Amino acid sequence: MNLTIQPAARVQGNIVVPGNKSISHRAAIFGALTAGTTRIENFLRADDTLATLQCLRSLGVTIEERADGDLLVYGVGFDGLKAPAQPLDCGNSGTTIRLLLGVLAGRPWPSELIGDESLSKRPMDRVRVPLEQMGARITGNGERCTPPLVVQGVASSNGASSNSVPGSLTLNSITYEMPVASGQVKSAILLAGLQAKDETIVIEPTRTRDHSERMLRAFGVPVQEVFSGDGARVSVQGGACLVATDVQVPGDISSAAYFLAAAALRPGWEITVRDIGTNPTRDGMLDVLRDMGAEVALQNQRESGGEPIANVTVRGGDLRAVEIGGALIPRLIDELPVLALLATQAEGETVIRDAGEMRVKESDRIAVISRELRKLGARIEEKPDGMIVSGPTPLLGAAVTSPPGDHRIAMTLAVAGLIAQGHTTVENAQAITSSFPNFADLLQAVVMKTQIADND
Repeated sequence: MNLTIQPAARVQGNIVVPGNKSISHRAAIFGALTAGTTRIENFLRADDTLATLQCLRSLGVTIEERADGDLLVYGVGFDGLKAPAQPLDCGNSGTTIRLLLGVLAGRPWPSELIGDESLSKRPMDRVRVPLEQMGARITGNGERCTPPLVVQGVASSNGASSNSVPGSLTLNSITYEMPVASGQVKSAILLAGLQAKDETIVIEPTRTRDHSERMLRAFGVPVQEVFSGDGARVSVQGGACLVATDVQVPGDISSAAYFLAAAALRPGWEITVRDIGTNPTRDGMLDVLRDMGAEVALQNQRESGGEPIANVTVRGGDLRAVEIGGALIPRLIDELPVLALLATQAEGETVIRDAGEMRVKESDRIAVISRELRKLGARIEEKPDGMIVSGPTPLLGAAVTSPPGDHRIAMTLAVAGLIAQGHTTVENAQAITSSFPNFADLLQAVVMKTQIADND
């Protein structure tokens, strides 16, 4: 699928974006590990999260999609999970494969996890190392442990439990200092830690998104957190029981980011995105938008399921260059491609550093976004852990290409087309459906005097 975009005369709108992908994944997985029924409102139905649902069904979990849009997950507990008859297909979802590795590390049978071409290139060694320290065995391809993977949990000797607590806590508890901050790796360790004999502790060099910690508490699991400098110490006790609950999934700030950035591109452009999650471990982009000169306002601030929610309005202004690095990076790692686009319109040199994690996402995002924005006329110098963007630079429409499976690059390039003179065609845009199925329709709704064509 290709998207062809013409420049916008103005961007303005009041919209709702799909539910948060990270929270949707976790709500389904945690619900499966209870002994009751979890109702999930505003669950994101996209390729990645649907892969999680299919994997849970293959593990013996019943999931009902109701006519009102809610999702019902009938939990079976850790010991109610069944050995899958076929490989668990995680599609393009790194969250699915990493969190399920944590769940399956304590199960007494082997499971195979596979993914699409993009996921099969993503390293899983950072989650393999701590889980093997806990007693599981994980095999994959090469030193970086790329999928397909086989995880062999620790055999249980005491039989299954009748509730959500594992019948036999056979994994070893560990204290693990993460060499690189990763919310997904942390979540996998915590899920394995619930199946371990004692307390499992994760020490983060830099605080990462805390959706798992917030949701575990909502499901009745005590989670201890101690913050020190930029980092954190997070722990759970083995054998803690998850209790079914209702979850309202807020709008995804990563999905909202493309529209908020679009509003910031030109003075006077304005967009409000309603009911989005403003978790402080995820809202780094709002800070950067303010620092760059855009107006950012939050209205109707509230909480649901431990997650802060608000309506967010961004109004464009004269943009200035900023430096993005250090502890800020985990709070906006997914938004860095679209922030690089924004930097092309800012006065001065914007420096993005400490973002080497971008190279092991769905694609090498540092290399790809630098290359594709240069096709439009941007001045970007690629660095090992980031990039330097000079601006302001006028962009010219061209054919640009998103790597297979990388939805964030495709959406960034589509937004770039709003300010590029002439036509911009984004090739390989089908990856957008993995997180934001109605992205093109919403983009069309907020721009004036532009055309977006879905060229299948």
